[in-house]
Amino acid sequence: MKLANEHLFVTGGATGIGAAIVHDALEQGAKVSFCDTNIEAGMAYQSELISSGAPAFFHQGDVSQFESLEKSFNASVAHFGNVTKLVNNAGVNANYDAVTMTDQQWNDFFNVDLKSVWHTAKCALPAMRAAKNGAIVNISSLHASMTIPGYFPYAAAKAGVIGLTKNLALDEGKNGIRVNAISPGYILTPLLRSWFDTAPHLEQAALDVQPLGRMAQPSEVAKVVSFLLSNEASFINGAEIMVDGGLHTRFAS
Repeated sequence: MKLANEHLFVTGGATGIGAAIVHDALEQGAKVSFCDTNIEAGMAYQSELISSGAPAFFHQGDVSQFESLEKSFNASVAHFGNVTKLVNNAGVNANYDAVTMTDQQWNDFFNVDLKSVWHTAKCALPAMRAAKNGAIVNISSLHASMTIPGYFPYAAAKAGVIGLTKNLALDEGKNGIRVNAISPGYILTPLLRSWFDTAPHLEQAALDVQPLGRMAQPSEVAKVVSFLLSNEASFINGAEIMVDGGLHTRFAS
């Protein structure tokens, strides 16, 4: 029970990797609150978890809008008490052309994938500082280090998450707060699975470059998150952990 008596807040927790993070943290003894823009999925997941006896709480929240995020965060604090652990998981893809992308599209994207990481920290850090204790995990991506055509400016945002993680790790270490990042590779979320179902040749191409010969399940990312949030990782701070089966070690083929 690595996270017993902790209150974890997860953004984008209704589906995919976020849902797996919620599930694993509950198994490790945490009380878990999560926000998402997908209200139907969030309410359904909350009902499923509560029916099994898990201390879970969902509140609609759009991380791209600080007022919405703050409302969800405050509702979670009212329900379970101060947040002691935080996971920034919410994110969207970006597939723009550098010439035709508009300022509004740029702002909308970065508000979700980068600015929200600052905003959740803005909400959580005061109580963590007062307690002289806390842990934050930010979900970045393998794209922060190596990317592919057609993903402008996704890599820029994910690299920004790594930089922000390092800034916070240095600034908050004196307050007993650790901040780390995870960079997943190919993770078999329902979204990726549905994409591969429409293009089996792309799935095979992705498998062909996997050093372990397979892609990961969301639960494999979640277990690393729970570890980094726990006291078992008490001297890991400012790190970027690759959860990609070794894909980042390859030359391009």
